[in-house]
Amino acid sequence: MLSMKAKGILFAATLLVTETRSSRIPNREDYLGDEACRPCHSEKVESYLKTAHHFTSQPPTGQAILGSFAENKNVLRSLNANLQFQMDAKPDGFYQTAVWIFPQITSSRTERMDVVVGSGRVGQTYLYWKGDQLFQLPVSYWTDLDAWVNSPGYRDGTANFDRPVPPRCLECHFTYAIPVESSVSPNRYIPKSLEFGITCERCHGPGRSHLEAVRQKAQPGNLPNISKLTRDRQMDVCAHCHGGRRIPQTAAFSYLPGQPLDNFYRRDQGGPTPTVDVHGNQVALLQMSRCYQASSELVCSTCHDVHQVQRDAASFSGHCLKCHRPQNCGEFPKLKETIVTDCVGCHMPVQASNLIISNSIGKQNRAMVRSHWIKVYANSRTP
Repeated sequence: MLSMKAKGILFAATLLVTETRSSRIPNREDYLGDEACRPCHSEKVESYLKTAHHFTSQPPTGQAILGSFAENKNVLRSLNANLQFQMDAKPDGFYQTAVWIFPQITSSRTERMDVVVGSGRVGQTYLYWKGDQLFQLPVSYWTDLDAWVNSPGYRDGTANFDRPVPPRCLECHFTYAIPVESSVSPNRYIPKSLEFGITCERCHGPGRSHLEAVRQKAQPGNLPNISKLTRDRQMDVCAHCHGGRRIPQTAAFSYLPGQPLDNFYRRDQGGPTPTVDVHGNQVALLQMSRCYQASSELVCSTCHDVHQVQRDAASFSGHCLKCHRPQNCGEFPKLKETIVTDCVGCHMPVQASNLIISNSIGKQNRAMVRSHWIKVYANSRTP
């Protein structure tokens, strides 16, 4: 029998080892990719490979790039009559070219589309490598318009090829990347280290030790079961990318599921009140909702199964009806039982983002994203 003192020492040592393991920054070799999960989880992997998370970043291919390279559809004109952009598909890759046209002189700059970012539900933007530095290209694709546009935040009439892509951007669009430390260039990476898309391991943790334990028929308990985490830790997994702007406090890609997110990022309050936008801050919006505050169990996965493609907003009504009676809705006298067909259309309407904005030829385009602040909106019903 161990004495109380010995038990205390053993507990402290175990806690120290656990903390050391959990805080270790995983290596690139720790990530095996989705196919490593297939032997045991084939159904989930197969359905997940069709989701927007899986396609949030991709290598450049004719299928991955949604913008058209056809003649007359591959040109983006700007407010500057002397500047236009042309997108071309060539045997060795896909390119963006800025063309300046002046009397008796024409100049241009061409860069390759090396990385595709965005699943295409709203749009896509494109990155290019300059050595080990990663930059954003000036032209993006906008799905609702089915057209090329100026990349969000770029000034119309200019050709900016110098916007660096910092690690925080990659953390929400890639599973893993190895930044190269530099006090001058925050956008340096080992190109071959990029693990495209949000893979199984982005939310469940790197799988090498788990797979090795399975093969050795040992207890594979090193990966957290997301559904068994505390409510706050479950929300942290989603808030890592859907929790608004946060200031990194540790190395990129060091956060792992099951850990307190606030240990890795400081929340950007954006002034006297938190900045809450329908793009990128779904967690904060949900937490502002009475539904969330009145429940001790509601989390993102209550409604969302990230392993499945979920496009039918009306199908979420079933979750609402577990707590709410249709007869208590103010619209029930007018709409009767049809009220149950689309709770989300009224109480989580699609709204314009204040963050994803593109200005092209004098027209402003804002991404339309569904709000996760569940409440009563005026004239908000959507089809």
